[in-house]
Amino acid sequence: MKPGYLRMPYVESGMSVGLLGGSFNPPHAGHVLVAETALQKLGLDQLWWMVTPGNPLKDHNNLAPLAERIALSEKIARNPRIKVTAFEQALGQSYTARTLEFVRARNRGVRFVWVMGADNLRNFHRWQNWRRIVRTFPIAVIDRPGSTLAYLSSRMAMTFDHARIDEDDAPRLAFRRAPAWTFIHGPRSSLSSTALRSAKSG
Repeated sequence: MKPGYLRMPYVESGMSVGLLGGSFNPPHAGHVLVAETALQKLGLDQLWWMVTPGNPLKDHNNLAPLAERIALSEKIARNPRIKVTAFEQALGQSYTARTLEFVRARNRGVRFVWVMGADNLRNFHRWQNWRRIVRTFPIAVIDRPGSTLAYLSSRMAMTFDHARIDEDDAPRLAFRRAPAWTFIHGPRSSLSSTALRSAKSG
């Protein structure tokens, strides 16, 4: 693994940047669709494809080596505005709340948006310090199969209903002060990392 992956991508003050984190075990077209949708609908300059050391809420027994997941991510994420990075490995932790605070502290003047698939919204309240995450950066929730109604029923959606903005205002989300979030509808891919791992081992 090249040392450059352990550093945050280069950005300049005034840029709008999406943060898409995940174990990407393995990465697939569904992840690319989420990233591309965020770039387009949010009007972002970059999207950081953050390959995490591991998800604290998931079983690590089947977790591929970090270098392998980075290589596969680079192969599938072809858009030059998507920057594959694994800087969380250098931080020595994988809790999103602390990662986002680290990113904010070292990139003054950059407008960040946390990007996640709607399939993560249902259990978002189980993430460590999830309310702090919502209050750190605006959040864009991208539609995923079977999760279209998550923005109505999830604990996060109900707790921060007052902070939800209309999807038509998504291009302005990066300019909003957190808490602010929106749900973005669009094309959906039925692919999942879990299903792909099962098919490979079957």
